[in-house]
Amino acid sequence: MTSFMLSNTTASKISSQLTQLRHQMGTPAVGMVLTLVVICDESNQYDAVQAATEAARQHPSRILVVIVRDPDEPNRLDAEMRLGESTPGEVILLRLYGELTKHADSVVGPLLLTDTPVVAWWPGDCPDVPAKDSIGVLAQRRIVDARASADSVKAITSRARGYVPGDTDLAWTRLTTWRSLLAAAFDRPVGKVKRGVVEAVPGHASALLLAAWLGERLGAPIKVTESAGPGLTAVKLVTADGDISISRGDGRLATLSRPEQPDRQVALIRRQKAELLAEELRRLDPDEIYGAAIRRLARTHRS
Repeated sequence: MTSFMLSNTTASKISSQLTQLRHQMGTPAVGMVLTLVVICDESNQYDAVQAATEAARQHPSRILVVIVRDPDEPNRLDAEMRLGESTPGEVILLRLYGELTKHADSVVGPLLLTDTPVVAWWPGDCPDVPAKDSIGVLAQRRIVDARASADSVKAITSRARGYVPGDTDLAWTRLTTWRSLLAAAFDRPVGKVKRGVVEAVPGHASALLLAAWLGERLGAPIKVTESAGPGLTAVKLVTADGDISISRGDGRLATLSRPEQPDRQVALIRRQKAELLAEELRRLDPDEIYGAAIRRLARTHRS
């Protein structure tokens, strides 16, 4: 991997240097499928870059990492560029000081790949309305994570107020395997669902979203109750033909129970952030099912 530093620079100089480095290394940008803009601070940039780089192995990208530094310092832009065989695509770390911290879009805009989608990801704190953020308006998809908030329940229930098609939350992505397994439980006809329960540790944002999704799809009341964890531990649905349940006590292996069928053991592993991010990068169209779930959550939680 080649790493190149530029201090007190500009977006145009960064772009020129990238072009020069690609020619030297014989790595054209034409193989990259999107630009991933990661907005973070110094405390979480290492983990964010690692996750983004891993996800880029499936989706070669130009990764622009916007790191907001001290707004009281003189205006300055420092850049670190990483290219090479061990780095899929390109990684550019942009450290902004002074007034530039309020105008990250002016730095990011000239560095976006031409004619490719833009995805914005906030691994930590995020704007109240990501679609109205200066970076968010540049992106087709906007990814946030309620788990990164001090109050994840408040964070996820507030998402609907600023929801715009193209928004999503990794709290929802964590539910993909749960939702797939629950859908499979209805492969054979069962009676109408009367009610249900989602069990999880207290303050679990994904549990609230799962209950909202189930309520929206099944038209039945679904409540959330507390468990000892880890994370999301069980879903129980009461139907006219008997109970359907998925129980996971160790964060790895779950038991699926259905009426008049033997119990089945299934893998239900808690996934790493890089896997979640890679999943979100596979789709660039709005997630309408998430939109319906987040709006229902806002209604039911308010009531």
